[in-house]
Amino acid sequence: MRVVIQRVSEAAVHISGECVGKIAHGFLLLLGIETEDDASDADYLIQKISQMRVFSDADGKMNLNIQDVDGSILVVSQFTLHASTKKGNRPSFIRAARPEQAIPLYEYFLHQLQVMFPSEIASGKFGADMEVSLINDGPVTIIMDSKERL
Repeated sequence: MRVVIQRVSEAAVHISGECVGKIAHGFLLLLGIETEDDASDADYLIQKISQMRVFSDADGKMNLNIQDVDGSILVVSQFTLHASTKKGNRPSFIRAARPEQAIPLYEYFLHQLQVMFPSEIASGKFGADMEVSLINDGPVTIIMDSKERL
């Protein structure tokens, strides 16, 4: 499972012109699920994200996590995070999980976040053509892959 974490001042996702998810200060998570992923990958990423100290304290140092700043989270599925560009000019998405595997893991990821942050989670719609807007704060952008654990 791969995630791009962006610290944002605000973010929103629209489908067919309708806003389906919007947050203020917090994280925009772009989440890609691959064929080898399972619930343990989601659990690992959620734990790391919840404790990631990338918000500024009173001294301006990145010392606070999302819970410390009462931040919100917007999750958007993005299978293109598993694109392979090794051959040719057209990316291959062979490693990206098919919907029958990815949707339950995406929903599990959302559910686990909602357990941890009961009123702070918004999301796009899996598989939809979405327009995502954001104001990246910092900018702070971090990429994590659950397969790169120690």
